[in-house]
Amino acid sequence: MVPVNSTHRNSQDTRLLAALGAANSSTRLQAALAVGTHADPGLVDALVARCAIEPDFFVRDMLTWALTRLPSKITVPRLRAELDSERAQARSQALHTLSKIGDRSAYPAITRSLLHDADDEVARTAWRAAVVLVPDGEQKGLAAELASQLGRGDRNVKLSLSRALVALGDVIEPALRTGMASDDPTVSAHARATKLLLHDPDVGFDAAVDEAKRIVALGPERDEGTAC
Repeated sequence: MVPVNSTHRNSQDTRLLAALGAANSSTRLQAALAVGTHADPGLVDALVARCAIEPDFFVRDMLTWALTRLPSKITVPRLRAELDSERAQARSQALHTLSKIGDRSAYPAITRSLLHDADDEVARTAWRAAVVLVPDGEQKGLAAELASQLGRGDRNVKLSLSRALVALGDVIEPALRTGMASDDPTVSAHARATKLLLHDPDVGFDAAVDEAKRIVALGPERDEGTAC
């Protein structure tokens, strides 16, 4: 005979699974909240699968919260597997959730291909996750990897990369010097703007970019604060 409480739990899980796929986003949000509140490890696959296709930002955020409520020994392997998905949102949301869980054992799963992902949102999420999860002693290597993409994308992508680099601290200085020496003015300006942000976080990204472009336009002889 199946225990009554087990039958009730199975029935409740079935209702929650159905609600996670409901047409109404408020229903899905409440379902994700309920799953996280009850923290049932049996629903981890359903949560991860829903993350890959959920169109609503707030629901995705609640799904991530629900996953952080479960034991990392269950969630981290499942999320690491999701990083190989062909679906960009699946990769991005898995990276985001791993960063929120904060288990540094997941860092090796943030591969070079993810840091250089062709999808800007995946790459941006990989940068943020890598900075959170990087083990002590590996920050310099990560800085070089991130800095190799200076000049990439639109304003939002550049801002995300600069923020990720600045979060690593002074260890990024050598990588920035390499970027500043680039013959590509976009790369050089982005590297200089990031350096300005590193030393003066209050300057603001757009102001830093404008100042960096001015320095690049003046030429190398005006570099490193020699311009009048």
